[in-house]
Amino acid sequence: MATLGTGLVLLPHMATAATTAPGESIQVAVVGLKRGMDHVKALLKLPGVTIRYVAETDEGRLAKGMKAVAETQKEPCKGVTDFRTFLDDKDLHAVFIATPNFWHTPAALLCMAAGKHVYVEKPGSHNPREAEMIVESARKHDRICQMGNQRRSWPGVVEGIARLHGGAIGKVHHGKAWYDASRKAIGGRTQPPEGKLDLNLWRGPVPEREDMLDYVHYDWHWRTHYGNGELGNNGVHSLDVVRWGLRVDHPTQVSYLGGRYWYDDKQEFPDTGTAIYDFGHCGASWEQSSCHPSSVEKHATCAFYGEGGSMYVIGGKCHFHDEKGVKTSETAGPAGDLEHIGNFLDAIRGNAKLNSEIELGQTSAMLCHLGNIAFRTGSVVRFDPKTKKLIDQPEARKLWAREYREGWEAKV
Repeated sequence: MATLGTGLVLLPHMATAATTAPGESIQVAVVGLKRGMDHVKALLKLPGVTIRYVAETDEGRLAKGMKAVAETQKEPCKGVTDFRTFLDDKDLHAVFIATPNFWHTPAALLCMAAGKHVYVEKPGSHNPREAEMIVESARKHDRICQMGNQRRSWPGVVEGIARLHGGAIGKVHHGKAWYDASRKAIGGRTQPPEGKLDLNLWRGPVPEREDMLDYVHYDWHWRTHYGNGELGNNGVHSLDVVRWGLRVDHPTQVSYLGGRYWYDDKQEFPDTGTAIYDFGHCGASWEQSSCHPSSVEKHATCAFYGEGGSMYVIGGKCHFHDEKGVKTSETAGPAGDLEHIGNFLDAIRGNAKLNSEIELGQTSAMLCHLGNIAFRTGSVVRFDPKTKKLIDQPEARKLWAREYREGWEAKV
């Protein structure tokens, strides 16, 4: 049996499920302290929860996380480099996973097998097979697992989608999403380690094929073995809302055309492109302009087009317009992490239903995986919504799963 230092092995004594008694503080851990610092800040504001551990492979980030907890929380918090070292803690109830994407599913599988509930950042999986595995694990171990597509808990968006479903703009035929940014060339160590970095543990399940230090801590997003490009990085948020509004699950056909136009570097995903989804009775699209902010257009997060008007989601608000484009009303509400994380904690207490249970989240993540497969194969991906499998496309099937580093294989 491998040791903790060499792979993704869960030792038998680690499979310990913690339970919460009425009124008991939920004991949690946060893994990954960049995006995870937002989790820490939210958890410190919510009642009835204690941050028991923080974990990070970068010692500089770990120190910042420890400091932030100590300044607000009276109870002690332990900082560790390797999250696997606390999985045998029988008093730990839940783990927040805010690692790079390539760790999302492997880490979640270990945590749920150890009896912990899981809140995992988007996209929650690196590829279609992992999207299946993380759901399988939640079912096998009967764990509560929520994905961090937090718009599902934003009051203004929840109200707007309810009004959309209630017929506010009539029958809806199409949804459209955008993402604009001003990203630069990758590989220049734009977000270098903030302290001593355990690069071996940071890499974890990914085979050692190249020196990744130039891509720590952010540019890994644009390398296929590690990230999911802009579609899986930010597209997953807006496409999730589009899918929610259209009341659809899986598409029948997917295309994604674009390219790396702005810089000559090692990015393997488009910086500009359009993904199109056909659901049979309606359709959706996502447009990206990752290296040009499109300031004149000032795109919404997404929009819905109905027979009686349109609805635009902008931040935490939904704006309704009639057929002539005249604004008729809007919703409003907070737009942060508190509501979504609070929903997860309430579900653990048995007081709420998850707003983005992992199967729902992974249905949206699959839109991104299929889009990336379409781009990488230069084809229109055909998909069977009933079997949830690709149709007669050998090249596309090669990208359904990924190779793991020996000893680090993810297993349900």
